[in-house]
Parts: sequence; C-alpha cells; structure tokens
Amino acid sequence: MRGVAISLLMAGACALASACGRADETVPGVAAIAVTIAPTRVEAGGPVLLSYSFTVPPASGRVPADQWVFVHALDDSNELRWTDDHAPPTPTQNWKPGEPITYRRTMFIPRDVEPGDVRFEMGLFSRASGERLPLTGSDRGMRSYEVGTVSVVAPTNPMVAGDGWYDAETGEGPGRQWQWSRKEGRLSFRNPKSPVTVYLEINQPVTSLPASQAVEVRGPSGSLTSVTMAPGSTQLIRIPLSPEQLGTADTVDLTVAVGQTFVPAATAELKSGDTRELGIRLLNAFVRPQESAMP
Repeated sequence: MRGVAISLLMAGACALASACGRADETVPGVAAIAVTIAPTRVEAGGPVLLSYSFTVPPASGRVPADQWVFVHALDDSNELRWTDDHAPPTPTQNWKPGEPITYRRTMFIPRDVEPGDVRFEMGLFSRASGERLPLTGSDRGMRSYEVGTVSVVAPTNPMVAGDGWYDAETGEGPGRQWQWSRKEGRLSFRNPKSPVTVYLEINQPVTSLPASQAVEVRGPSGSLTSVTMAPGSTQLIRIPLSPEQLGTADTVDLTVAVGQTFVPAATAELKSGDTRELGIRLLNAFVRPQESAMP
C-alpha cells in the first residue's frame, strides 16, 4: 500500500532530512503516546492486542489533518519484520487538547517470525509527504517512538489450510501473506479436548464486486458462525469452542464456506487474466486455549 511504502522509504531518507527529527530534538510533541500490549508472550502466527492512547497537550495547537499512524515491528537485529500502518479511527484534525484518543487494534505475528523479542515502534506521518510529527515518548530516532516489546515463541498447535485453498501469496508490505479460498476451504488443527478460541482474519480486497458475500464457518458440531463480507472489507472472527463443539476426533476440521465466488478474468473492472474461482482471502488463522485468550 502507498502509506506503507512511504513510511518505509522515509525511514532511510529521514536520516538526512531535518523535518523528520532526531532523538535529541527539542521540538514539542504534538501529542503524548501510550500503548498497552497484551499478551507480551505470543506464539508465531498468533494475535496480539495493542491499545493506543494519544493525548494532545492542553496548550497545543491543532494536529495536522489526515495523519496516519505507522507501526513497525523490529527484531533483535533491528530488522523490520512487519508493519501495521493505519489511519486512526478519529481523524487527527478532530483531536482536541486534553481529550485522549483511545482505540484498539489486533495485530498478528507473522508465522515465519523466529522465536525472540520483537520491539514495536510507532509515530505519526503524512502519506502525502512522508514527514513525521514530533510526539512525546521514547524516541528511537527519526521520530520513531518505542512503545513496547513482545516475546515471540514457537507455535504449539498450528492451524493448517487444507483442501479448498490456493497457494500462499505475499506482498503488500513486510510479513504480509494470504491465501485465497475457493467456494469452501478446510482448516485443521490438533484437538486439545479443552476449550479454545479460534481466530480467523479474512478480507475481500476487491471493491468492485456487485454484492457482499456470506461467509459461514462450520465445525464438527455444525454451523459455528456466519458473517457478511462487504467488498473491500476486513473482518476478525473470534469463535470460542467447547470440547463438545470440537468433537472426539484427534483432529478438528473447520470449513470456511463462501456463498458467492467470482472469477477475476470475468470481472471487467479488474482487467485481470486470473481465471481462478475465488472466494475470500484468509490473512491469519490461529487457535489458542481459552484461558490464555486475549482480553
């Protein structure tokens, strides 16, 4: 995405640009930042919840309009592993002095991240110019502020995509991976015979589809949940499952069924030669014991 690309390019360019700021700069911050991360120990492929808070000082002026939040995850070697750049739910031009802006986002650790500590840095930037704003926080340089660390460990019960899914694809930024479904796709994991929560992050990036898609998730006990996917939308589905819903087999099979598929080559607006029958994209899939589920 354009916002991600600009954010990454500016990380190098800002070393020579005074507008990006330095760790020892004395320019007042346009807002103070605070981030809470839960859990702080997470399996590769699993979700982590980040709770953001921005507070504009009482005597501060208006924050420039339409700023984006960049979020960078870096490993022990200071290598960028993935990003979660996004627009805050309240546009920055509507931030008011003394009134905290708070919101939460779920982020998934990419499945290929090796065990070890991962540091989160973030800040505010303009997608038009790439310029970053000064904030009040722990500046790591170039107006990138450290907000926390998580310890990544190896997965204990990975969810496997089986029949009904196309090969994994990558792109759209570091750590980004997905699989397109056919009309039905199977997901499997080891049956722990104890309560779990299943996390499925799905999306439909094509905005020109004529209608929303019905998506149903089925398990050994039957239908578990259903959602409606609007064109261009992303959804995170959380499904708590009891031992009875998991069944008695050693492996639990889930089916993700899409009510309406499409063929890109037959969709004039896409100007594509892709003749595959596509449903929705699976971005992330994870199963976690309920006692360790996120708040």
